[in-house]
Amino acid sequence: MIPGRLLSVLILTLLLTSCASSLYKVKPVVELPAMTAHARSASAGGVTVRALPILSDEETQDLFEANVLLAGVLPVRTEMDFESGVPVEIKRARFSLRDGQGRQWKLLSPKAAASAIMKANGVFLYNPHSRKTFEQDMTAYGLDLKTTLSDSNRHARGFLFFQTPDKTPVPTMSNYTLTIEKLSQIAEIKLN
Repeated sequence: MIPGRLLSVLILTLLLTSCASSLYKVKPVVELPAMTAHARSASAGGVTVRALPILSDEETQDLFEANVLLAGVLPVRTEMDFESGVPVEIKRARFSLRDGQGRQWKLLSPKAAASAIMKANGVFLYNPHSRKTFEQDMTAYGLDLKTTLSDSNRHARGFLFFQTPDKTPVPTMSNYTLTIEKLSQIAEIKLN
């Protein structure tokens, strides 16, 4: 017979080791398919920006193994391509999203998006390493805005994460407009 204290330690050890991986099985970034023809684009100050919101539960489940839309988080797949001879500092770019009702959505960091997903799915007990891994996996999907676009670095690709104004599930049938400011020109893209 196993003493109570030893049994408790054994159970705790099993729980911690079973939760040592990520909370969700986020698909590796290298496996992303090419952006579809449905992506909309605009040119702004030497950069072409293409964007496509991920509005289907199937796509979010496939990428993040979580119902991101139910969490009130809209992932917008974004590509920025260099098109002129003058380097473009994209770290100063400001992205904003408005819906068809004119409401402004909050831009989330990938780490904040991971927190919103966990909260919406009721994940409160977890291994801290699992949360960190999930946040790292989400960060790998984030759009890199730190690197200057130039002839030697022509592309920036990744996701921008926006949260609904009232933190309710994302409505799939809304007219979304992505605005990019603080480049040499303002760009607006009607996403759907």
